[in-house]
Amino acid sequence: MFDYLSKSLGEIFEALKKKGVLTESDINTALRKVRIALIEADVALPAIKHLIEQIRVKALGTEVLSSITPGQMIIKIVHDELVSMLQSDKTNLKLNYPTPIVFVMVGLQGAGKTTTTAKLALHLRQKYKKKVLLASTDTRRPAAQKQLEVLGKQINIETLPIAEEDTALQITNRALSEAKSGNYDVLIVDTAGRLGIDEELMLELNEICQVAQPQEVLLVADCMIGQDSVNVAEAFNEQVSLSGIILTKTEGDARGGAALSMKFITGCPIKLIGVGEKVNDLEEFKAESIASRILNMGDIISLVEKMKDIVDEKESEKLAKKLQKGRFDMNDLLAQLKTVKKLGGVGSLIGMIPGFGKLKASAEQIKQGEEMFKRQEAIIFSMTDFERRNPKLINPSRKNRIARGSGTSIQEVNRLLKQYLEMNNMIKKMSNMDPSNLKRLGSKFMH
Repeated sequence: MFDYLSKSLGEIFEALKKKGVLTESDINTALRKVRIALIEADVALPAIKHLIEQIRVKALGTEVLSSITPGQMIIKIVHDELVSMLQSDKTNLKLNYPTPIVFVMVGLQGAGKTTTTAKLALHLRQKYKKKVLLASTDTRRPAAQKQLEVLGKQINIETLPIAEEDTALQITNRALSEAKSGNYDVLIVDTAGRLGIDEELMLELNEICQVAQPQEVLLVADCMIGQDSVNVAEAFNEQVSLSGIILTKTEGDARGGAALSMKFITGCPIKLIGVGEKVNDLEEFKAESIASRILNMGDIISLVEKMKDIVDEKESEKLAKKLQKGRFDMNDLLAQLKTVKKLGGVGSLIGMIPGFGKLKASAEQIKQGEEMFKRQEAIIFSMTDFERRNPKLINPSRKNRIARGSGTSIQEVNRLLKQYLEMNNMIKKMSNMDPSNLKRLGSKFMH
């Protein structure tokens, strides 16, 4: 989502970092370029004005002008101001209420509201262990209720049975009754959308909210529509008092302005962001992480959290014991490849690693990396269990069979075996390492 803004700001700050001393003129020139970059990234003008003024006040202070690394100091100031603009003390979902807790999802048609409703349900179950009921009050869009039912089945979350003749309010009342009698922790109500804001839509939403008395009214906003998303957020906020925003389609070619603008203009916190099309591609919004991504500083926090969710502690300990004995086989290498896949692949990880943000521009390199991982996986799968545990014993005839079985070349098999031997040699040299350090190393290999 922030690739365009990240690239623009990166070029500006790269020029500043080359200067040993910054003058007031240098800072003013840089701020003019930052302003242009923000305008081109679809950031709303009031938000731009506020951000530039805050940066100017701090950047012209003696701390920067007398700093040993003024360019780095400017980047830190911009980072801190982006965090300040994006963050809120109300980003946590409201879950400390008597059950059933009610969430109402609102937004325009095409923003991904129904899909996001299912993603949110899965997020609540996986992270907070909540029993969730889904209900669609969209009686206008053909098959809208069926779509939610299908999504619910895919993630094994209950949906309210469809009654074709029910009105939106009747569905809401029935959903509340079902949520109470079924001892559900959370009821998520997916409402109808429109191609634009209209009086009929807002009247229906108001009535649903009066009946449901929701703890959360969440606007699902498509950040691909740029500054229009700010107008949408303002309109909904005025009518139904939003408690939070969920940004969707952030993995697409959006310029990032929506995220910077909506929170500033409406004062409504961004609570979650959709980062892909899969049902588990929903993340809690963290201002610090987003600011770091914008400034090409990586996002180690999100990377570590992803790893924590995926990496098995017992497997890490098991690998650490093997490393301590100087042992590392193809099964361990396969576990690494699978972990990278679970984390979202090469493309997903590169943007989170400090200093690697620029690689995001090379889609071809990412595609090649993903393809290489797939082929390496296929090679290991084509080995027998004996060969995986004893890669050094793989002779030319075995290599030929493995290459044919995996649909790869003997050269690729040799390359993977060479990679394994280099890793194995390194591990043998480290086998005398302190056990606590080895456990950390085991965790890194699993990552």
